[in-house]
Amino acid sequence: MKYQWILFDADETLFHFDAFRGLQLMFSRHNITFTHADFEQYETINSPLWVDYQNGKISATELQNIRFESWAATLSLPTEQLNHDFLMAMADICTPLTGAQALLDALKPHAKLGIITNGFTALQEIRLQRTGFKDYFDVLIISEQVGVAKPDIKIFDYACQKMDMMQRQNILMVGDNPQSDILGGINAGMDTCWLNSEQNPQPKGINPTYTISSLAELQALLLNQQ
Repeated sequence: MKYQWILFDADETLFHFDAFRGLQLMFSRHNITFTHADFEQYETINSPLWVDYQNGKISATELQNIRFESWAATLSLPTEQLNHDFLMAMADICTPLTGAQALLDALKPHAKLGIITNGFTALQEIRLQRTGFKDYFDVLIISEQVGVAKPDIKIFDYACQKMDMMQRQNILMVGDNPQSDILGGINAGMDTCWLNSEQNPQPKGINPTYTISSLAELQALLLNQQ
């Protein structure tokens, strides 16, 4: 295989991330019916916060608390409690993407595998345990622990230190988000693979080494390389 290391994003690269369904489950546990309209309102707050987080303007803790402030006031609960409940609900509904298990099984004998994610520690660790994926990965890099998020080159530098990898041309970064996963990997000197399952147009100025529509396609691509 061409690459010594394959780094994966987590959400919507290895695992389904259905935030609406997770929020529905979380609020049902508080006896609240969470509607599509509620989700749209939540996203008007949450989406800009993720942009600010990825741009280094706010911390992981600020993101997790600010997005639940209005609901915390309504329910007379701490924002920390609602955020924890949400992450646990997301862990409860987590399933791997189609082809993820087969891909990891196929790659593990040929390369070292890692995860580099902007997701949060509580969710990442529990779902790796529950899906049985934990032992596939030699490194787990979580932005909340590092203090910077993709696409910041510092999180990729940190990952390379943990991997003891100086030759970045031997690393492939795989992810579904062009702005954080692909641009970040490119700026860090890595080859990149964009998982574009929705057939979205390629953003201007972001040129991945490979573009795939499924994990099965990635499996075939990597195993056929010399």
